[in-house]
Amino acid sequence: MEITARLTGDATVSNLKNEKQVVNFNVAINDSYRQKGSTEITKRVTYVQCSYWVNSTIAKYLTKGTLVELQGRIGVNGYIAKDGTAKGSLTFHVNTIKLHGKSNSNNQAPVVPITSPTMEPAEDLPF
Repeated sequence: MEITARLTGDATVSNLKNEKQVVNFNVAINDSYRQKGSTEITKRVTYVQCSYWVNSTIAKYLTKGTLVELQGRIGVNGYIAKDGTAKGSLTFHVNTIKLHGKSNSNNQAPVVPITSPTMEPAEDLPF
């Protein structure tokens, strides 16, 4: 699956017991639509929690407001809140990250695509 979204905050790197690192960040997907027979545009935002296991050095480029294109697989977490209501959240296990735009901060590095080291470019495309 592929999504394009903006980061809602700076990414964080977590160190695990087995010396692995994971980059965690949240994104907001903006959508707008017009219902049939209506002239009013409805705007909707979907928030997704993301994790990236390939290379933790990308975390310094994942700052609030940055536009990213993500490829990976989606999952759903369900839980019961303290007040007894059922809740859920979307998670995205990212395989590839492409940076498309800077956040509002001036210290952002130039935009460069960063992909998984196991991905090889296809040179035999049919077009």
